[in-house]
Amino acid sequence: MTRVAAVDCGTNSIRLLVADVHPDTGELVELDRRMTIVRLGQGVDRTGRLAPEALERTFAACREYAAVIAEHGAERVRFVATSASRDAENRDDFVRGVVDILGVEPEVVSGDQEAEFSFTGATRELTGRSDLKRPYLVVDIGGGSTEFVVGEEHVRSARSVDVGCVRMTERHLLQDGVVSDPPSAAQIEAVRADIEAALDLAEETVPLREARTLVGLAGSVTTVSAIAQDLPEYDSARIHHSRVTRDRVREITEWLLRSTHAERAAVPSMHPGRVDVIAAGALVLLAIMERVGAEEVVVSEHDILDGIAWSLV
Repeated sequence: MTRVAAVDCGTNSIRLLVADVHPDTGELVELDRRMTIVRLGQGVDRTGRLAPEALERTFAACREYAAVIAEHGAERVRFVATSASRDAENRDDFVRGVVDILGVEPEVVSGDQEAEFSFTGATRELTGRSDLKRPYLVVDIGGGSTEFVVGEEHVRSARSVDVGCVRMTERHLLQDGVVSDPPSAAQIEAVRADIEAALDLAEETVPLREARTLVGLAGSVTTVSAIAQDLPEYDSARIHHSRVTRDRVREITEWLLRSTHAERAAVPSMHPGRVDVIAAGALVLLAIMERVGAEEVVVSEHDILDGIAWSLV
């Protein structure tokens, strides 16, 4: 077994996985998995730059993660940075800060590379399951982008599009700098139009409708599952490999879109950092299910982090 540490820094959150990995047996033993909402992508869609306060939040999380990595004695570390840091003019400030704290340079990966990691992390343990038909469509709904990957044992095609829960919220659901509470019909329609255009773009290269099993990743999807199960608190074990029907996703999305901030914040399984962006994320999931005709989504807690961990061995 090799002890590794994988860091995934996205638009909304930064996450860490420390695990023992055995490349021959396909075993991954999780030692520590944690997530911090840092909103690195705050305002990037509008300004093209990473905000100083967003960088400081991210660096604070990195300092915490550096202590955890040292405590576990990880032999190899890989830090992957996604959508927000791809888009920012001042990404060099971000890179320097991460190197100073963690001693490794963040890899600002392409959307296609991000999709490869997500697919491996999400599907490696599904191989051999007779109840899940292939090909899989893995969708990773992030803060700034969504990755679509179709494949069987390996990736057949992939595409990243600039539609995510933070980007859609900041682009369409703000009024005078504050998230609409709740959004208007016109605002919701603008989000839907963006999502549909992104799905058209994805379908140019990825055969979305050929998929037999839809696998959903990341916080928007896992939070929808937690709400669907009416969990008294966020429970990874109950969320991992749960299934949510399209009708239930529609019900939850409609409720989120007409709810107030206080009502969403009162959901016991809701992370405080997702309260204002979850409605847009759920709408992305619903639009995907409607487009591909998926009757249900299989929810995975194993995603890009696990794929990054596998890449280290």
